[in-house]
Amino acid sequence: SKEGQDYFSAMACAANMAFANRQVIMHRVRDAFEKVFKVSAEDLEMNLLYDVAHNIAKVEGHEVDGKLKKVIVHRKGATRAFGPSRMGDHPVFSKTGQPVLIGGSMETGSYLLAGRDSSVETFCSAAHGSGRVMSRAQAKRQVRGEDLQKSMLSKGIYVKAASFSGLAEEAGLAYKDVESVVDTLESAGITKKVVKLVPIGNIKG
Repeated sequence: SKEGQDYFSAMACAANMAFANRQVIMHRVRDAFEKVFKVSAEDLEMNLLYDVAHNIAKVEGHEVDGKLKKVIVHRKGATRAFGPSRMGDHPVFSKTGQPVLIGGSMETGSYLLAGRDSSVETFCSAAHGSGRVMSRAQAKRQVRGEDLQKSMLSKGIYVKAASFSGLAEEAGLAYKDVESVVDTLESAGITKKVVKLVPIGNIKG
């Protein structure tokens, strides 16, 4: 329908803007590192590993009832997790599978995973984060941003936030256990663990 095509076009525009925005952020981060360490971003090996859109609908080919069909996969609260066989002739990802980023919390860290071929059972989809267990409003009632900042600093995690109220929204207790989430994805054959990312610095708008 015209409405459907208009929606899809608008969504694609939003995704393109997000890609461009992340490129700007990456450029500014690289620029900051170069100024502080007096070394080029290339020498620091600050290379982009992968960039992918979350919460988006994608036109893909999938087997449905034994037949390959073109379908729209709308991943809400999810991200794509192609296995090696779906990564074409990419020199690395055709061997490892697509990188899958699973965000935890500012306190607990995140994971880099890789998609597996058996992810076709979920239309090559994985969770894109550990997920909240309480609303932002609940978190603000239970946590003082000032206390959270002090606690994180005591663990060696630097945090810069626009407000203590906003910081409280992202407290670790507001999220599911990321270890449990990635273990579930692995046991389900959707992804495999590559590396755990430990937080050392956070910026909260």
